[in-house]
Amino acid sequence: MELFGTTVAKIIEELGARGATVLIWQFVLLGAAMTAAFFTHRAYIKSLAVRMQRDDPSVWRGMLMQVGQRLALPLSLLGAVLVVRLGISQSGYETPLLDLLVKLILALASVRLIVYALRVGIAPGPTLKAWEKIISTTIWGLIALHLLDWQPALEAFLDQVALTVGDSRFSLLMALKLLVLCALYVLLAFWISGLIEQRLNHAKTISVSMRVGLAKVAKVGLLAVAFLMAMNEAGFNLASLTVFGGALGVGIGFGLQKIVSNFISGFILLGDRSIRPGDVITVGSTYGWVRQLRARYIVVCNRDGVETLIPNENLVTSEVINWSFTDKHVRVRIPVQISYDDDPEQAMAIMEEAATANSRVLTSPAPAVRLMAFADSGIALELRVWLLDPQEGIGNVRSDINLAIWRAFKAAGITIPYPQRDVHIIPPLPPGAGLGEGVEIR
Repeated sequence: MELFGTTVAKIIEELGARGATVLIWQFVLLGAAMTAAFFTHRAYIKSLAVRMQRDDPSVWRGMLMQVGQRLALPLSLLGAVLVVRLGISQSGYETPLLDLLVKLILALASVRLIVYALRVGIAPGPTLKAWEKIISTTIWGLIALHLLDWQPALEAFLDQVALTVGDSRFSLLMALKLLVLCALYVLLAFWISGLIEQRLNHAKTISVSMRVGLAKVAKVGLLAVAFLMAMNEAGFNLASLTVFGGALGVGIGFGLQKIVSNFISGFILLGDRSIRPGDVITVGSTYGWVRQLRARYIVVCNRDGVETLIPNENLVTSEVINWSFTDKHVRVRIPVQISYDDDPEQAMAIMEEAATANSRVLTSPAPAVRLMAFADSGIALELRVWLLDPQEGIGNVRSDINLAIWRAFKAAGITIPYPQRDVHIIPPLPPGAGLGEGVEIR
């Protein structure tokens, strides 16, 4: 009986004392009740999926539906087991097996609820959602081992599989403990850092860059503490981290320097506040506004909705145009040419009036038109307007103003010339004529 643990051995002994018939009837009733609970759970999940597709629930209602989806199976099983337990206890028989099942089902429901709450508090996205079932099943498995009294025997077996390196001993039990504790503490660290980030986002007196910087420092610090606590509780000697630190330094020197450089560059950008979320920047051929500042890169989104991930190191070591570094006012230049036969003053007045075709053009500084040059094909004019929101795009402003200029020029009879070249054709030389007889060569 030692193989099954004291709890399971006690249950088998008590059930055996009651006779095989009672044991069989308990399993038959329990199986029938669980089958009914399983089909009830499936019907509820189908109806819930239909309601979620048909309706557009609010945030809180959607969360309640998600909670119901996760607790449907445990609660159905719990109801079935309690019904069977009530019937058997009314017949005067003990129900140690059913009592144990009730504890296991309650533990499953609690773990599913807590893990879901932690996941939503950290980041309601697909990444952690994929790991939610694995994490909840692992935690519930550990609780089940404790309730069944199998944990001491399993720990003793895993501790025998060990490797000794110098004065340090590493066992399979330590590795599994480290893995499980790291997962739990990292999950808790992400949850706490998520709460801190949410509180910082509501702190309007702190600049955006400072909020992002404090959130990153909090996340990194909590993760470091989580790993150290997991190693300490798993039984690892923290003094052995000196060897790991040396190996990490060698790894950084050979292959991880780019990752570390981008990570440190991210803190440099936050510290000097040269680039902040919402800034409009140009890096190489990439133009757009900064949507996110991450640990290794920034996310730049252009007007086409394309997001470009730019490593932080590139922003520190290369030239970056920040259109909104100290002032968000941006001047847009719109060049236009007119024919030499037209009046440039009239054309300049029309262009200045066409600047009001787009409501985003500022009246202060006022639009201005300049005569830039007497070009080969015509007179070069340039309209200059100011914007306060370059993140909304510049091409749409150019388009509206160019269209207004075209219509006004067409109504006033002003011509936008084509590229022109004068070609002079020289007649062929008469026979016997030399080059020294006054013939012009062009």
